[in-house]
Amino acid sequence: MTVGIAKHLKRPGSVSGPYPATVRDVASLNAVFSGAFTDRYRKDGLIGVHVPNLSSSIWRFAIEDADGGAMLWRGDREEVVAFNICHLSGTEGWMGPLAVSPPMQGHGLGKTVVSEGTRWLEAHGATVIGLETMPRTVDNIGFYSSLGFVPGHLTITITVEAEYAEHRIIQLGRLSESERADLVTRCSALTYEIAPGYDFSREINLTQSLGLGDTLVLERGGSVDGFALCHTAPLVEGRGRDELRVLKLVTRSEEDVDTLTTQLADYARRSGTRRVAIRMQGGYSNLYGQLIKRGARVRWTDLRMTLAGHPEPAQAQGAGVVLSNWEI
Repeated sequence: MTVGIAKHLKRPGSVSGPYPATVRDVASLNAVFSGAFTDRYRKDGLIGVHVPNLSSSIWRFAIEDADGGAMLWRGDREEVVAFNICHLSGTEGWMGPLAVSPPMQGHGLGKTVVSEGTRWLEAHGATVIGLETMPRTVDNIGFYSSLGFVPGHLTITITVEAEYAEHRIIQLGRLSESERADLVTRCSALTYEIAPGYDFSREINLTQSLGLGDTLVLERGGSVDGFALCHTAPLVEGRGRDELRVLKLVTRSEEDVDTLTTQLADYARRSGTRRVAIRMQGGYSNLYGQLIKRGARVRWTDLRMTLAGHPEPAQAQGAGVVLSNWEI
């Protein structure tokens, strides 16, 4: 379909879309991604920062995980000028990455990109609709706020150094196909028990099929008490394995997070990765304090924002833990 936005632009030319984004568009998506975020840092006063390209394997994961929610817009020369990658994990919906090329900013295209993503997520049953942005960038916060998004907790990226553990827990990649399928179903049941409507099965299976990482499963007495989906594949094109990134982590208790963190540090060490990166949602203040006490270091912060009327479920004390990364 063609969005009627050309007449609203304050510059010559036209924009059409959204069109489906595919792996064939990775080079163009990278150009917009790198250009837009480098420009954002420049506007924030960080002149020397250049945002590198994401690796093609990570783009493939993002696009396939979007499952129809990956969209882009083209200019009058058919060049990609904007994109929005929307993700849906059961009823949890979020957008990211999304970007508009610098020459096209300030003309209404960004509003269209976000609004179209919101429409797609609502149409596909999302009860949670969110995104993350840099907390120091007031322009971004103001922009998303004007579209109905409200700020929530910070997401704080913390890291733990890789080190061997005394024992190992279940690793999906080491199981047979039938055993793996059964365990993914049980992980899905645990997620639904703690956060009804949420389902991370597609991300788990896709990570496995693309060889990007693995899922560690904490099982006791036949009961799945937690799991952590993580990627060891480099995020940035041409870089080494500096960080193991935890995308999803679900446990019955906060104490089980410490056990999973130890196992993640072991998996990182065995996979040749220097450290584990966990994106901690600020609502879990006790858990955050526990990980800091065990030596975790603070690396980065993002502001979590949700569309009014589509908030994240409240986190009841003692009701389990669901850490869901809203970045790829």
